[in-house]
Amino acid sequence: MARRRTAFLIPLFVLFALLTAACGDDSAGTAGAAEDTGSAGSTVAGHTTAPVSTDSAEQVTLNLGYFANITHATPLVGVGNGTFAETLGSNVELKTAIFGSGTEEIEALFAGAIDAGYIGPNPAVNGYVKSNGEALRIVAGATSGGAALVVKPDINRPEDLKGKVLATPSLGNTQDVALRAYLKDNGLSADTSGGGDVSIHPQENSQTLEAFKADTVQGAWVPEPWATRLVVEGGGKVLVDEKTLWPDGEFATTELIVSKKFLDEHPDVVKKLIEAQIATEKFIAANPDEAEQIANEQIESITGKKIAEGVLGPAFKNLTFTNDPVASSVQQSATDAQEVGLLDEVPDLKGLFDLAVLNEVLTANGEPTVSGL
Repeated sequence: MARRRTAFLIPLFVLFALLTAACGDDSAGTAGAAEDTGSAGSTVAGHTTAPVSTDSAEQVTLNLGYFANITHATPLVGVGNGTFAETLGSNVELKTAIFGSGTEEIEALFAGAIDAGYIGPNPAVNGYVKSNGEALRIVAGATSGGAALVVKPDINRPEDLKGKVLATPSLGNTQDVALRAYLKDNGLSADTSGGGDVSIHPQENSQTLEAFKADTVQGAWVPEPWATRLVVEGGGKVLVDEKTLWPDGEFATTELIVSKKFLDEHPDVVKKLIEAQIATEKFIAANPDEAEQIANEQIESITGKKIAEGVLGPAFKNLTFTNDPVASSVQQSATDAQEVGLLDEVPDLKGLFDLAVLNEVLTANGEPTVSGL
């Protein structure tokens, strides 16, 4: 029976030195952060959003971070089509910041530069552990799925991976842990130095695509849109769709985090933000083609380059937009990380999830509530 696994936890012996993982989404494929400015609204890479508000008369600024990546389609679409602005109102100034990795986003949250953000479960866990549970809370999920092991056409089963070179986005990140756990389940070894039955080379996803084309790596466990790009542009095939390893095919890919300080001081703003997310998800469900284009336009405005049409549709369809943070998958990842030698012990993550506001909004919308740990 396949064991449940996903998100990662950086090993304790490198936690304070690295905090390196960027999600399956942990890595956006962009460098640095582009923060918007302006009291009459906000601008990221040329896109302006209107001020937004809560029920109170107090003027509040909400600094929201996310990636220019398809796994962060919820904020891309919600900001792009104005749903966030419309839902949040006129008393809150929404400022958005784009990050290239989960590490950067967590550091920004630690510094008070952002109040909330969309991020992979991996850096969210790292930030929680590094701050001794004080810095942040996961208040909702955002996406599930969208990760796969893509290999050369002549690789047909796990044993064919022996002697091969495989890539992951970074050591200890979501997909890195998933790959190492999968290999262990199938009797194959892989150490953190690139040795063992299978040599794992952590590297940026863009480098992996070029290495795959050049046959210097024969496979990679990567998130969307890179999994689809390896198939479409690299001529590869999917050996393992990660959702097949999880109950009901559900595992956390992107979460919505909020600083504990902001959550304590402005629960009304957090409530409106969650309402904006739910409204955006309904728009995506009702208008998938339009949502794809809005997300792609936002990515182009930030990075200067769109996702190719032949990649965009399939990659988008491999994602599930959900408010459920799939907390069990985050906890299970700790066990996976420990079992493959990346974690000395499994931390208690029960305090990481604060879903009270989310469940209040879900109940008001007649939708089922979700649970943490």
